[in-house]
Amino acid sequence: MENPIPARLKAARKKAKITQKDLGVKIGMEESSASGRMNHYEKGRHVPDIGTLNRMAEELDVPLNYFFCQDEVTAELACLIDKLSDEEKEKLLTLLANKSSTL
Repeated sequence: MENPIPARLKAARKKAKITQKDLGVKIGMEESSASGRMNHYEKGRHVPDIGTLNRMAEELDVPLNYFFCQDEVTAELACLIDKLSDEEKEKLLTLLANKSSTL
């Protein structure tokens, strides 16, 4: 199974219109190494630790679980659900639970 993190990271960064270097610096990396480190993450040469991944998610305005989605539909759903209020999430959960029991 291929690691989805590199592709998700690159997609979220491009959508946010931010360079690898800028993202790295914004999450606390040294300016001199930020671009190279981010490039290694996007190429799949290295995997960021969970703390780094969480800082990236916050900076890119995506939920942490977005990076682990294996397909585009699930990734988009993760982003949309993350934007819902707690009350809206509860309503969606109830709706989906009821829908799945009738299938």
